[in-house]
Parts: sequence; structure tokens; C-alpha cells
Amino acid sequence: MNTIKTLKPHISLNVNNVDKSIEFYSKLFGIEPLKVQKGYAKFDVQNPPLNFTLNESASGKGETLSHLGIQVETTEDVLKTRERWTAEGLSTFDEMQVDCCYALQDKTWTRDPDGNEWEVFVVLENTEGKENSCACGVKVDKEELSAAGCCAETANPININRSAQTCC
Repeated sequence: MNTIKTLKPHISLNVNNVDKSIEFYSKLFGIEPLKVQKGYAKFDVQNPPLNFTLNESASGKGETLSHLGIQVETTEDVLKTRERWTAEGLSTFDEMQVDCCYALQDKTWTRDPDGNEWEVFVVLENTEGKENSCACGVKVDKEELSAAGCCAETANPININRSAQTCC
């Protein structure tokens, strides 16, 4: 079996105010965010290795888990993970070539028994500054659904934690 090269875990939080959260997490991690866009921030924490994102939520709930993930090195690693998950009986869904979180990505998703969403993803290209850099939507079983980890106007069965226009 080929080894999957895992880069770092990913945690995405929904927050009430991304600016206030940036101030807090900058102090917590001792670094400034790598990316900041309207309603979104990404911290690339080196010690411990962590891909940590903040998404401003219009729901008013804030400080809630959006989703969890593992960043890998290649699309092949994403596909190997999906194959392993499927072989273990987990339901998965894929997003390939999706422009989300200001990056072009390939990813696969699953959900734990409590509904917590997990993604394994590779960042293919930075799309920060490009038009529609948080566009999303994926076809799953012929039904158009807002993709987990991307912008969604309302909560949906694939992405239970997403509401309002947020990004991962």
C-alpha cells in the first residue's frame, strides 16, 4: 500500500466577527493570518502544524465548528483516502477542481456518527484575488448541492453546519 503524505490537520470555525476572531487567534497562535478576505481568514500554523480557518457566520451563533480536515500533498492522496474510507464502509462525496477558500482544490468528504464533517484535500492553486474565488456547487447523485466547506446560502443535507454566505 502506498503511503499518503499528510501535511497537517484542518479546523474551520464559524465565528460572529472575523475581525475580532483574527485579533484573538493572532494572539493565541502568535502569528498573523496568511489570508484575510471579507468574512474569512486562514492561519497557517507551523507549531503545531495546523491549517486553521475562520468563517464569519450570519446566523449569530458563531464560535461553532464548521468542519475538520486533513491536508494532503497530492490528488492521488485524496483518492487513496477516499478508496480506503469506501473500503471501510464510510459514505463519501468528492469535490474535484472546486474553487473554494480562495484556492483550487480536490477533496473528498465523509461524516462521523454525530454529523461532524471531515474533508481530505489538496490545494492545487491559490485563487485569491480572482473573480468568484469562493464559488461552489457540486453534483452528487444528480442533485445540485452546496458543497461542504464552500459558500452556501442555507444549510443543506450535505453540509449541516453551513448557513449564510461563508467559505471554508
